[in-house]
Amino acid sequence: MKDQIWWVTGASSGIGAALARGLAGRGARLILSGRNVAALEQVAGQCGAGTMILPFEATDYAALPALAQKAWDWCGRIDGLVNNAGISQRSLAIDTDFSVYQQIVAVDLLAPIALTQQLLPRMVEAGGGQIVAISSVAGIAGVPLRSAYCAAKHGLIGYHDSVRAENEHLGLKVLVVAPGSVQTNVSRNALNADGSVRGTSDKAIDNGLSPDLAATQILDAVEAGTRELVVAEGAEAAIPPLRRSDPDALFDRMSAMVQAGYAAQMGATGTA
Repeated sequence: MKDQIWWVTGASSGIGAALARGLAGRGARLILSGRNVAALEQVAGQCGAGTMILPFEATDYAALPALAQKAWDWCGRIDGLVNNAGISQRSLAIDTDFSVYQQIVAVDLLAPIALTQQLLPRMVEAGGGQIVAISSVAGIAGVPLRSAYCAAKHGLIGYHDSVRAENEHLGLKVLVVAPGSVQTNVSRNALNADGSVRGTSDKAIDNGLSPDLAATQILDAVEAGTRELVVAEGAEAAIPPLRRSDPDALFDRMSAMVQAGYAAQMGATGTA
């Protein structure tokens, strides 16, 4: 990855910040995006020279053409894009206001699609590159309290799988990542049923993988040419293969969690 140009969204904390540090450690030059300028500056300081800060609001779709042009012009190319920015949810579907669905789908699905659509023609014309999409175990299986998040992350996988199929022969590689519980602020920043910010974390998230370990696994997978990666341990790691091999068993497990009142503890599965 030495001297490659990588654009990381959601780079101010968590997996995004860890990926930025990991990419810098492997010799890449970085474009860091998010909303928190001070946090982006702190991450940039950890990454050393060769870093550009490009803050923006993920759902400001009208601003994306100019931002994408500015990012591309910085070094005349972009070799890698990490679609990482997102927000989660902690509420039962029956209680959740539709505005929560609109907000989460806009941030977690439409925003990365909009940004990718700006870069995709440029990257293909330049001979290819790498896209990394940070989905979730909840993007492979529907889990309680995350109906909006699951919908968006399922869509993120479908979109990136299609982009891979259409452009792989043109040199564009796509890695879809499905993390389980990682020690980030994702649960603390999750939305409640009324759209308010939850403000507290989950035990599963707090006991999850470190962001730096997750980032190392992701970047190793990039270098290996992997197309899909589950970054999870224990019961969470078993969810994706079970969804494919015995979906009824998984559906029963998810339903049983709710019936037992486990999901109501707001930390049922982790899975971001």
